[in-house]
Amino acid sequence: MELFGTAGIRGDVRTTVTPELALAVGRAVGDDADGGAVVVGRDGRTTGDGLATAVESGLVSAGADVERIGQVPTPALAFASRDRRGVMLTASHNPPHDNGIKVFVDGEEYDDDGEARIERRVADGAEPVAWDQWGRSRQADVLPAYRAAVADFAARHGAALDGLSVAVDCGNGMASVATPHVLRELGGQVDAINANVDGHFPGRESKPTPESLRDLRTYVADGHGSDEAGHGGAPLGIGHDGDADRIVIVDADGDVVHEDTVVAILAEHYVRASDAGDPVVVTTPNASARIDERVRAAGGRVERVRLGALHVGIAQARAAGDDDTAVVFAAEPWKHIHTRFGGWIDGVASAAVFARLVADRGLDALREPVTERPYRKESVECPDESKGAAMDGLAESLPDQFPAASVDTEYGVRLELPDGSWTLVRPSGTEPYVRVYAESEAVDELVETVTAAVRDAIECA
Repeated sequence: MELFGTAGIRGDVRTTVTPELALAVGRAVGDDADGGAVVVGRDGRTTGDGLATAVESGLVSAGADVERIGQVPTPALAFASRDRRGVMLTASHNPPHDNGIKVFVDGEEYDDDGEARIERRVADGAEPVAWDQWGRSRQADVLPAYRAAVADFAARHGAALDGLSVAVDCGNGMASVATPHVLRELGGQVDAINANVDGHFPGRESKPTPESLRDLRTYVADGHGSDEAGHGGAPLGIGHDGDADRIVIVDADGDVVHEDTVVAILAEHYVRASDAGDPVVVTTPNASARIDERVRAAGGRVERVRLGALHVGIAQARAAGDDDTAVVFAAEPWKHIHTRFGGWIDGVASAAVFARLVADRGLDALREPVTERPYRKESVECPDESKGAAMDGLAESLPDQFPAASVDTEYGVRLELPDGSWTLVRPSGTEPYVRVYAESEAVDELVETVTAAVRDAIECA
């Protein structure tokens, strides 16, 4: 039984993430807790209340005590799970008919072994403990402590907002109860749109994309939220997804800042701010070489790990390092772990830290040293049964075609060229495709060469 994907369990509430499954997962996590406390939170989806109740029933019947914290951002649930376990009911940026389950321990998502253990227990159908060993439940409010902690952490970076104009599109999601509050606490002039929690997501789809953030982009570019002196529009726009673990940045012209540029800016900042002799940034194979360039310029190094496994990459980098090694930041596109704050993905913390960096230097100055090359992504049809042989062939043929490139075959085939261009080929885990990613001043030529090699490898597979 495979329940967990790259971001917990997720799917339609009538066919996949049902109350029956929620009950079983809750009981499995309760077995893990061994009589300890488990915190339970949910996002604003209309099905969240029922699923949270089912999870709570499973936990209590396994002997765990439950702390219900209601509707919160996923990072707030992770914050509350320090020194214990936590379960979050969220489908992140999925459509409203979906929901999902994420499991945390001590502020971090369960690793592969932990998820496999939950899957086995669900498959085995664990029974409740004896009637006199059931746990208890109570309500708690974690939001004030979480918002205060984010503001305190962000205050150590950049400069005071001092009236910096920021527009935040909360997407009718859980950022509504966090990001505007934190930015105002830090002194920002904040305009919040779609800032009421509504599980139907009436303002826009939950996934923050250039298209879905059209209203935010127009709002910023048209000069809404300009300061009292009338200096243009809001210098910063921020968009979130349904549970506030993702973040998208919009500049004063209403253009979306490339997600890898945002990672590069934050990564460089954390490396420069670190006093470690070996500062490390963990990212994923599909992340741009611009991140490596800025991290190297700041005196750090980059390690990569598969998509959806930043916490695994952090653990591996720490284990492989020495006393001088410190993982100062970890990120994949749109998702950031601020390691000095906690081990979870946190879009609210990203919003607060990034806003203070903008207040300190301005967004244009932050972007200026980042090399932004043209980027493309292509999908080549490939039957699932041919993926393994095709990737084996590409591990040999692609390095032969690009002899000057550095090669990494741990998570697909990634080539980094001497001029900073790069390409990644990896099999899709959910669809019959091989994905090609490329970034180069001659991106069309690079993609054409790589996709031709992919098709040849598939034909020979």
